[in-house]
Amino acid sequence: MVVAGVATVACAAVWIGRVGQTPQAAQTESGAQPFVRSLRVDVLRELPHERDAYTQGLVWWNDRLFESAGLRQASTLRRLDPQTGQVRQRMDVAPEYWAEGLALVDDRLVQITYTKERAFTYDRDSFAPGETFSYDGEGWGLCYDGTRLVMSNGSDRLTFRDPTTFESIGEQAVRLRGQPLRNLNELECVDGAVYANVHGEEFLVRIDPATGRVTDYIDASGLLLDDERVGIDLFNGIAYNPTTETFYITGKLWPKMFEVRFVE
Repeated sequence: MVVAGVATVACAAVWIGRVGQTPQAAQTESGAQPFVRSLRVDVLRELPHERDAYTQGLVWWNDRLFESAGLRQASTLRRLDPQTGQVRQRMDVAPEYWAEGLALVDDRLVQITYTKERAFTYDRDSFAPGETFSYDGEGWGLCYDGTRLVMSNGSDRLTFRDPTTFESIGEQAVRLRGQPLRNLNELECVDGAVYANVHGEEFLVRIDPATGRVTDYIDASGLLLDDERVGIDLFNGIAYNPTTETFYITGKLWPKMFEVRFVE
């Protein structure tokens, strides 16, 4: 996966654009610059995170966290205790697959794969395998908005998919200040919006899927201390608990997971 510098923050919410751009370069055709809220992560609680989890997908349901962890010959599906971070259930994925994003559709978990163009389904409670679907291209992030699946592939586009057949039913280009926002990774659908990690960056964005416009830029830098960053990989993983209205975020091979809110 290629990392492309995408965005930075300057002067709070006054200007948000790609590195090296001027505000004038990111104007829309009408000349207006779409407003993007600048938010930060407010950490409510820290909990341990297994250091062997190369986090690609994270899903909350009914006091449980489900995690899809990647890497070839080491991919897994896990159920975590959100109070302790401990792994309560684990299943190895076939060694030829690199697991990626994860979504929950009713009582089925749907897990996509990086380059093998396969999506696997599992029973939510037993992890018993179900149907397998095929798709074209790479798989990165996945979430379910209650009606359709939303999928990323590392580009600036979101693909909408039928939750029963996994067929593509549309797509949307994502723009930050009028410019393409590439490297969209792990996704979380919340109240009609899509939150996304951006590969290689320590920020999140909130996307309006109807227009593709980024409405919020969320700075998530500085979560780990310097000594905790030894051996880690990229920031990735978002899950939302609707009961507490809090998010769980973490990263690949990170020693911690964080329960947070996004605040101005």
